[in-house]
Amino acid sequence: MLSRRVLHWGVATLAVIAVFWAAGMAWSAERIPVAEPLIITEAYRDRPDTLHQDETLSHVFGRNDIAGQELIEVLAAADGIDPRRVRAGQVFTFRYMIGQDHPVRVTTRVGDEKVLSIVREDSAWVGQSVTIEWTTEVKMAAGSVVSSLWATLDQLIPDSMLSRTERDRLVSDVADGVFGWVVDFARDLYPGDSVELVYERKRSSLGDVRFGRTLAVHMQTRGVDNAAYLLPGEDGRLEYYDEDGQSLRRAFLLRPVAFKRISSGFSNRRFHPVLKTYRAHRGVDYSANRGTPIWATADGTVTRAGRWGTYGLIVELRHAYSVRTRYAHMNRIASGIRPGTRVQQEQVIGYAGMTGTATGTHVHYEFIRAGVHVDPRTAVRYGTAEPVPEDRRDEFDRLRAQYLSLLKPPSTRTVAADIE
Repeated sequence: MLSRRVLHWGVATLAVIAVFWAAGMAWSAERIPVAEPLIITEAYRDRPDTLHQDETLSHVFGRNDIAGQELIEVLAAADGIDPRRVRAGQVFTFRYMIGQDHPVRVTTRVGDEKVLSIVREDSAWVGQSVTIEWTTEVKMAAGSVVSSLWATLDQLIPDSMLSRTERDRLVSDVADGVFGWVVDFARDLYPGDSVELVYERKRSSLGDVRFGRTLAVHMQTRGVDNAAYLLPGEDGRLEYYDEDGQSLRRAFLLRPVAFKRISSGFSNRRFHPVLKTYRAHRGVDYSANRGTPIWATADGTVTRAGRWGTYGLIVELRHAYSVRTRYAHMNRIASGIRPGTRVQQEQVIGYAGMTGTATGTHVHYEFIRAGVHVDPRTAVRYGTAEPVPEDRRDEFDRLRAQYLSLLKPPSTRTVAADIE
């Protein structure tokens, strides 16, 4: 009997102790100080800064607390950066440790191939460089011409393939680098014509996507079939040949500036926008932004370079075939261009402007054969095409066969496709 009472008493006692223990724990938990949760973040922050027009590197680095002797030390460690040649638009990224107001690293891109970092180690700055790796992919686009060459390729190649800037580069390459001697895209391309294009797209280890080279093109212009196949020259120059292995290069380029548009054509009677009268317009006006490079359309010798009446700043060249060419309304003439200077085709001889009698920025281009002005767009008739070198004919035939297999579109629809 006693043992049962003792047992009951023990159980009751334990229950009371448990209640008081639980209450004590709750009381303690309410009163124990608890620290704020610790959120882990990056130990540094990166601040990009851009070199603006009319600034020097001292402006950019000065904004980031690097000046005087320290700036000299930083630039001494920056192998690959010439302070005299850095151009507006260059981006420098300054790294700061959290809680500090002085950078410990500066990073910038040096061309397409290298990223340069200048790192502060103890009290010295040390330069390090990382090579940017590029991979090449082959892409294909095919469809119908909608209006201009630019509008067509802009529609065929979406942003997911190439950005608008890179599409502009591709258009310029097709118009000037491939067909610049034989096809006048301002007048020969019509809606409904067809285009098939194989080109390279390059990707960098940093995520850049860029246009590489045009490999092959099939294009109809006014119902005429035009073919171009790349055979890289042994000197590194890109050479394009037609279906029969004849070079697309000629003695004269069809235009002296990158393809854009014609603002006024060759005419024996045109209303002059400044003089307000009808008179002959014995040249072609090519629209161009101020400062656009102007090319010599053929090998030749400078016979005039300077101001000449209503032409403004002008360069005149003498060529073979009793031809002279004139390039007028320049903003400035290229360095070294003076009477007697020998120039090569595609050499920059000046920059577009609107000096002389002009209402807008453009290049006025004249083509004079045996003293008579002719339409410059007929220049394709001068000079003969060079064939593929005999010792490379087999190589060209193999490449052409590969290009032809790539040019076949996977369907009759407009496409922009990957090529495996």
